[in-house]
Amino acid sequence: MKALRIHGAKDVRVDNVDDPEIKESRDIILRVTSTAICGSDLHIYNGSIPQPKPMTLGHEFMGIVEEVGKGVKNLKRGDRVVVPFPVACGHCLFCNHDLPGHCENSNPDHYGPEGGLMTEKGGALFGYTDLYGGYDGGQAEFVRVPYADFGPRKVPDNLTDEQVLFVTDIFPTGYTGIDWANVRGGEIVAIFGAGPVGIMAAKSAWLRGASRVIIVDTQQYRLDKAKESARAEGILWENQKQVVDEIRSMSKGYGADVVVEAVGFEPDRNLLDRAKAVANLEKGSDKVLLACMSAV
Repeated sequence: MKALRIHGAKDVRVDNVDDPEIKESRDIILRVTSTAICGSDLHIYNGSIPQPKPMTLGHEFMGIVEEVGKGVKNLKRGDRVVVPFPVACGHCLFCNHDLPGHCENSNPDHYGPEGGLMTEKGGALFGYTDLYGGYDGGQAEFVRVPYADFGPRKVPDNLTDEQVLFVTDIFPTGYTGIDWANVRGGEIVAIFGAGPVGIMAAKSAWLRGASRVIIVDTQQYRLDKAKESARAEGILWENQKQVVDEIRSMSKGYGADVVVEAVGFEPDRNLLDRAKAVANLEKGSDKVLLACMSAV
């Protein structure tokens, strides 16, 4: 089959590889009908998360079940399913507490509580390097899905792939930011980052009854997209003080009721910021988080 694989920093190729096979009784083999590229994939592409050997990328995918392991009783060949980002067993302490991203069984080689730079990570993730389980992802014609009696969800026939695909990652990620903030209605919500997750957070804020939704970004075209697709007011980032002052001026001086950080660990940084990060062995930057704290 054909698969999109990472071979090193900024080296991604479409390769011909062996078809995946059932390895465990709870596996399925999925024929991928739709998949997407996530901003998180750029962390691997840019070398921020190392991968020593070729690996198929992709954790946003859905498709048709082609083969079913003997232990999977809730799916059959021909079922159409959407697959969530985490690989999770469904019965450990964390899975039982609705925390599948912390699954203690799916990433045995690199699991632990400390969350170090190169060790003690959480549960496994599709297509997200050996540090997160080494499972090939869904930017391919076929993919092996472990613990398939727990993760995949059947898709109703009346929904298209395009209507469902974002349930794999970016919609629940954006929604969770709003949900954890306990938005109840009437709040001014400020979101830092106008990428797909930030836009989904903006849509979710409206769903939860926000009175005003503001998005901050360094690129005007992204703010334009946020306005077009999520009715969000935009602030173009020039510096931290300017952004915080603008948010306060839009909220009678108080600041936003809720702030969501949807930038991640690779914000735009100047040369000095990057040099400091290298000196301190840091992959990311705290400047956006500090602005969030001042703006709320």
